[in-house]
Amino acid sequence: MGMTMTQKILAAHAGLESVEAGQLIMANLDLVLGNDITSPVAINEFEKNGFNKVFDNTKVAMVMDHFVPNKDIKAAQQTKQCRTFAKSFNITNYYDVGEMGIEHALIPEKGLAAPGDCIIGADSHTCTYGALGAFSTGIGSTDMAAGMATGKAWFKVPSAIKFTLTGSLQKGVSGKDVILYIIGMIGVDGALYRSMEFTGEGLHSLSMDDRLAMANMAIEAGAKNGIFEVDDKTLEYVNGRVNREFTVYKADEDAVYDEEYVINLSEIVSTVACPHLPENTKPASELTDIVPDQVVIGSCTNGRISDMEAAANILKGKKVAKDIRVIVIPATQSVYKECIKRGYMDIFIDAGCAVSTPTCGPCLGGYMGILADDEIAVATTNRNFVGRMGAKSSKIYLASPEVAAATAVVGHIVDPKEVME
Repeated sequence: MGMTMTQKILAAHAGLESVEAGQLIMANLDLVLGNDITSPVAINEFEKNGFNKVFDNTKVAMVMDHFVPNKDIKAAQQTKQCRTFAKSFNITNYYDVGEMGIEHALIPEKGLAAPGDCIIGADSHTCTYGALGAFSTGIGSTDMAAGMATGKAWFKVPSAIKFTLTGSLQKGVSGKDVILYIIGMIGVDGALYRSMEFTGEGLHSLSMDDRLAMANMAIEAGAKNGIFEVDDKTLEYVNGRVNREFTVYKADEDAVYDEEYVINLSEIVSTVACPHLPENTKPASELTDIVPDQVVIGSCTNGRISDMEAAANILKGKKVAKDIRVIVIPATQSVYKECIKRGYMDIFIDAGCAVSTPTCGPCLGGYMGILADDEIAVATTNRNFVGRMGAKSSKIYLASPEVAAATAVVGHIVDPKEVME
């Protein structure tokens, strides 16, 4: 019986010739990741269990990103604990104020994830690195503690769903629209504990940033992980970033899938997820009666340079609509600098946007843009659950950077093609 991409990676890391869905394995890890919220819990467990060393100080990463720069005393204490731990164990991949970025944008940027890797992170959106052809998945802080100490983790091998992509994206449509369309089609539990595997000639239409956005939201369909077949674009991206050997795994011709879908990218339109689930999707053109109080452009889903470019191209020479607050958050320091270099910062500020240092901030209702009672946000983030970005009565509409920027200018949700030059 053939294996999927995910199954091949897990077999290799478990030292087995083959694995099958449902099998329990112990796998070696290439990276263990935590942030300023989850790492302190893992550190407590690490110390409680008497561990006195990490398995490899180059394969543990801690990124201070959720409440950094610190928003309050508790956040300051959490980052202090992480800082102290990282220094004690000489963790080389520790990122704090001035160096940090939103973790799931920073890790690929720094070359810490590579094709064929097996990665765990104490954050549900660790599935992002599947865009590079890695197996990466979110775990709890206790598993993070064990991973830091032993370099291993238990897994139940997932079955898979195959998505064959054809065609090419329309103007103004991005990977965010594709994944929202798919989640709307299969539902938030449509891929529960399964691998979402993407292949097909349509991959050529997707940039690496498109793929990173799509893999990032695999968890919103309940998936264990999302993973893309490695192609020339993948190899071009990791070339010069990843400074170690890696292995590319491709699914066998006779690999077994629970379900298979063919997605014609040419047919996908700008898509928005309405409150209060990512599966509640509609075309942006059908939501023109929605007037937001706030627009957020950023996050681990859509804070990369192509997202900033898409927003800047729409906002250039325009002003945001009266009474709409617009917050732009580049995902990393590198993206921030590139925005300055390209003149995007002038565009954002001249349009009336506030620009933040890299942070998860408003996405999880942390800071830098909390919603009041009954307020509406259009955000390029990944979750729109009740109370996710603030008050329980607030409402979140998930959208692409193109939709978000166009909405900011027009004053209501709109298909970005209507304002694109």
